[in-house]
Amino acid sequence: MSAETPAAAPGQFTHRRQQFRAWRGTRPFWAGLFVLLGGVPIMYFPYAHLQFGHLTLAMATTAGAGSLIIGVLLIVLGVSLWFQKHVRTFAGVAAILLALVSIPVSNFGGFVLGFLLSLIGGAMAVAWAPGATEQPEPAAEAAPAAGDVPGTAPDKGDTAGFAPLPGQGADPVSTNDLSGTSPANGANGRHSAG
Repeated sequence: MSAETPAAAPGQFTHRRQQFRAWRGTRPFWAGLFVLLGGVPIMYFPYAHLQFGHLTLAMATTAGAGSLIIGVLLIVLGVSLWFQKHVRTFAGVAAILLALVSIPVSNFGGFVLGFLLSLIGGAMAVAWAPGATEQPEPAAEAAPAAGDVPGTAPDKGDTAGFAPLPGQGADPVSTNDLSGTSPANGANGRHSAG
């Protein structure tokens, strides 16, 4: 390896990891993961059979169907938080309510583990807000002209740096018609869809 050797291009794994990281940053990923993981113990424990040697301990209850429905709904809400970020408030509130319902229905909410995960994930989903997109910085202000004193207002006749207000333009069509559908520009109020 010498100084002339080019640096290695980022590999496929690095590229995919950066893509996933960018995707994850635009949605309530962790909230969806917590809600999804909260649904698993709520759904699993009522149907679990623990083996202790030759002894089988079945925890099946009469509320097994209710636990299955709550668990599946929580998993669906967690996945929808990943792929439909605009339903985050609904999915978060629904996850919190399902977590609360799982306490009496599903073995204390999957032995409190599923209850806590779903409750935290639902709260994170409700609290999540999309990040602000980066706006380009405004252009720097023009330097004062010769003879102008910085910090003072320009004269009435000086309009440098100021855009004209609607109705002040020199074009007679644009002063009377702001819709862009005047006979002068050929639109005549018709749209291309109709």
